[in-house]
Amino acid sequence: MIESLFLVAARVLTFDGARGLTNASGFFFERGDRLFLGTSRHVMFDEPSEHFPDRIEIELHLNPDNLAESTGFSMPLYRDGKGLWRQGMDAAGEIDVAVIEIDRAALPRSAVYRAFTPQHLLGPVDRVEVGTPLLVVGFPLGFHDARHHMPVVRQAMAASPFGLRFQGEGYFLTDARTHRGTSGAPVVMRDARPDSPQGDLPWILLGVHSARLDVGTRDLDLDEALGLNCAWYADILMTLTEG
Repeated sequence: MIESLFLVAARVLTFDGARGLTNASGFFFERGDRLFLGTSRHVMFDEPSEHFPDRIEIELHLNPDNLAESTGFSMPLYRDGKGLWRQGMDAAGEIDVAVIEIDRAALPRSAVYRAFTPQHLLGPVDRVEVGTPLLVVGFPLGFHDARHHMPVVRQAMAASPFGLRFQGEGYFLTDARTHRGTSGAPVVMRDARPDSPQGDLPWILLGVHSARLDVGTRDLDLDEALGLNCAWYADILMTLTEG
């Protein structure tokens, strides 16, 4: 069997009608009997870049014994002119995380996927030390195993104090090589606790990758990019999936 972490991530394609727009990353999140797709909010709607898709499509595996079998699953982003996704705000402004509920009844019966749950979020007494090895599971530049429809995993580490809102925003920093298309990817840490409740998905969901962080005063000819990224704290998922 393929490692479960590869089945929790989903490639996200955005469309305006039949016209393809962008590639992005996402992940499945389950709360009770409800299933959601999590990603970056700017994947759903982004006014500065004039990105206004009206639907998204994700790839679903159909056969656990043959991962080459897959299908596209389309979801509208609007109904009666209102957005179907959920996004949040805090004192600093908009949070770049969004979820959209997946209609389980519309899924193919044989759909193969795994989902994070609230148990995969960090507990109140758990700690993440600076330099902790992390993974970012996604589809950089849309790149993936096109035969088996699998994401790729990039190494990362926590680059700012976890739990502290960097610059007052609701994210922490990671040190990782990332590209466009990674937006919405889950940022995870191996759960090494002996009493882990995670079962065969032994990972802690720490954040949602949003974007690379750069310095506005950087000399593009003399200075390399920082290689730092914003990962929004994953506990916002509990707010976005309420009710």
